[in-house]
Amino acid sequence: MAKSNKKSKKKIIIFGSIGLLVALFIIITLIGSGKEEIVLVQTEKVEKRNITQTVTATGNIDPEFKVIITPEVTGEIINLPVKEGDKVKKGDLLIQIKGDQYQAQKDRLEANLKASEATLKIREAELNKLSLEFDRAKELHSKGLASDSEFETAQSNYESAKASYEQAQANVLQSKAQLREVLETLYKTTIYAPMAGTVTQLNVQLGDRVLGSGFSQGTNIMTVSNLGSMQAVVDVDENDVVLVSIGDTATIKVDAFGDREFRGMVTEIGNSALSSGVGTQEQVVNFEVKINFFDLDDNLRPGMSCNADIQTETVENVISVPIQSVTTRENVKMSGKDMKDSTKNENKDNNEMTMDNKGPTEVVFIVKNGTAKVVPVKTGISDDNYLQIKEGLEGGESVVSGSYRAISRELEDGSKVRVDNKRKSFGNEQIVNN
Repeated sequence: MAKSNKKSKKKIIIFGSIGLLVALFIIITLIGSGKEEIVLVQTEKVEKRNITQTVTATGNIDPEFKVIITPEVTGEIINLPVKEGDKVKKGDLLIQIKGDQYQAQKDRLEANLKASEATLKIREAELNKLSLEFDRAKELHSKGLASDSEFETAQSNYESAKASYEQAQANVLQSKAQLREVLETLYKTTIYAPMAGTVTQLNVQLGDRVLGSGFSQGTNIMTVSNLGSMQAVVDVDENDVVLVSIGDTATIKVDAFGDREFRGMVTEIGNSALSSGVGTQEQVVNFEVKINFFDLDDNLRPGMSCNADIQTETVENVISVPIQSVTTRENVKMSGKDMKDSTKNENKDNNEMTMDNKGPTEVVFIVKNGTAKVVPVKTGISDDNYLQIKEGLEGGESVVSGSYRAISRELEDGSKVRVDNKRKSFGNEQIVNN
């Protein structure tokens, strides 16, 4: 009996201990759930800055003035006195095409012209003779000394001779035109430099047969470029090209020159879209923008790849915040003392103003007394780091600048925060500065 009582007491102690632990767990859970979640953030003072908006684009270096040489006649290259990289003056011989067939045509047409001119002289003599006979017959007929038949015969002979003379004249003109045409073709077998420059591309060699422009576009023989005036030809995205204007300055980096920066100015903006990947998800629409260099280097070569930062607009001494500080919220509700330029309604309970803005609204979070306050803002232009604030902030506020997760997801109006500016956030990672 005593043994049974001991077992009962032992069970009571065990179950009592378990019950006590469960009760303590429930109490701790309730206490923990009652605590407010504190969000760790980084802040930065709202200050006035100078902001320059830039548009970044990639492209290639190209001469401002260049001529692509294509022949107008077909034939074999029999003389090629230049090579790639040679400097030429205007009027220098670039290429000569074999023109034997055109020379033969020239000789034949010259002979035809001489024959036509001889025929014309014969017809002219006949016309003069018959003209005199017709004048004589007309005079005799008027005096009644020649019959009507004689007069009509003389008139018919004259008109026939006149028609033959006019035909001979036309034959001479036709022969001259044909000769001029073949002479022009023969002249085109020799191509001279249209401007002073450098042969930057040579696509043929001696003995090659080239096609004239009568066949499609003709053979691209060579390119002569003026390397004393270079430009960057870059592709600008369709969303950014509306920001670019003629006269905008730009900073150009050429891959071959490392970190060296060149300065330039926008001189031309294309009107025709350059599309790639049409009909696919990777479709891209760009517009060609040309930027002339202010400072040149003799080592710049056509075709070099480059990157350009085009300065489209600059504002000075304006309120600005870090780009990552601005996010969007829907159905923003906020007390009027912490915002400006918003739709306001009187709140009779606390004499404050409130706003209920439906739809996405650009906002920032400022920190006051350990609490995040949402402030709707109106933004302007931005550079790589900062964004102009046109309305909503006055300067001097502590704006939340990180982390990205806190700004985009965790923070709400009234959230409790702890500021730790020793940490810099990169995405979802945080690095501690020692």
